[in-house]
Amino acid sequence: MDITSINRALSAELPNPKEVLSASNDLENTNSREPAKLLTLEATQSIIHQARDAWLTGNGDAFANLFTADGELIVPGQRWVGRAAIRQAVIDFSAAYSVIKIDIRRIVADGNQSVVEWHWQDTEKATGKRSAADDAIVIDFKAGQITRWREYIDAKTPTAQP
Repeated sequence: MDITSINRALSAELPNPKEVLSASNDLENTNSREPAKLLTLEATQSIIHQARDAWLTGNGDAFANLFTADGELIVPGQRWVGRAAIRQAVIDFSAAYSVIKIDIRRIVADGNQSVVEWHWQDTEKATGKRSAADDAIVIDFKAGQITRWREYIDAKTPTAQP
């Protein structure tokens, strides 16, 4: 993926947050008269740390198992749906890159939705080239699992860890 693709994805118009929350709540309550069970902050943080650890170790099974059966992983220019596809995405990435470091900078959680800001560093195995990016990730949860993981990646202006 080149920087033009990333910038194009980052500059796309974002939906109205109120519409997104309303649609998400409608989806969660479609098949039940009871309100969706909300995740605690501690549960959200635990899932996010497990996701980070799976990326650091290249463990596609551990990352994919955090998702619902029809969960989706979206990064600029690519989308994977279902645990098998998500597992393979991690395996493919790990075959080509070593993740050196993921610093979680911030987690903002509101019920079954959260936003994570993290700083990512990796090395391309074939060339030894190191890359860094700041990443904002919007995550939706249902029944304690990830239904949607959407990344907004800034590889042009990453900040160093304070």
